[in-house]
Amino acid sequence: MPRFPLDAPARLPLSAMLEQLARDDSRERVAVGDLLAALGDRALAALLFVFAFPNVLPTPPGTSAILGAPLIFLAAQLAFGLKPWLPRVIASRSMARADFERLITRVSPWLARAERLLKPRWSTLAAPPMEYLIGLVCLLLSCVLVLPVPLGNMLPALAVSLFALGVLERDGVWVIAGAVAAVVAAVVVSGVVWAMVKGAVYFATQVLGLGG
Repeated sequence: MPRFPLDAPARLPLSAMLEQLARDDSRERVAVGDLLAALGDRALAALLFVFAFPNVLPTPPGTSAILGAPLIFLAAQLAFGLKPWLPRVIASRSMARADFERLITRVSPWLARAERLLKPRWSTLAAPPMEYLIGLVCLLLSCVLVLPVPLGNMLPALAVSLFALGVLERDGVWVIAGAVAAVVAAVVVSGVVWAMVKGAVYFATQVLGLGG
């Protein structure tokens, strides 16, 4: 069962909140529910970033399985304007705190740099009703992210991360960057899937002789 401490001040930067949770040596494991509790007072966008960005980087085995399902739920909630919530079966998933700390140590510098660049601008692109459309796109990207497709993790996760930071700080420039990344991800992933289908057809017809 995850514990839900709320010891992080609400006004701490997101990077500092994550570092505080990662360095809490009173726990052996960090559950998805711990992240939800620590960041529950932040926008859904903060949680989307937390669960998406680790997939951009090489991570410990099983990270995608832990973080992929929450992304789908959270993106759907953003699309429908709901508050963040996760079912217990997902909230109870966890990883060793040492692994989580190593992960945050790699993520935090990137997030801290992004926090210095983010600022409210072109806010219409990052606020409702556009926010709901962003949530729908993130939902589609999240579904792709959890599929076992080569290159199907990094690009969709990057797009979701950019969208999330844009919505978090009402920065339309980052939303545009997320949209560009989403288009690139769609092109690359669809190309990989098409190549896999063609390879399977070739194998079936030429190697197994099923075409004759």
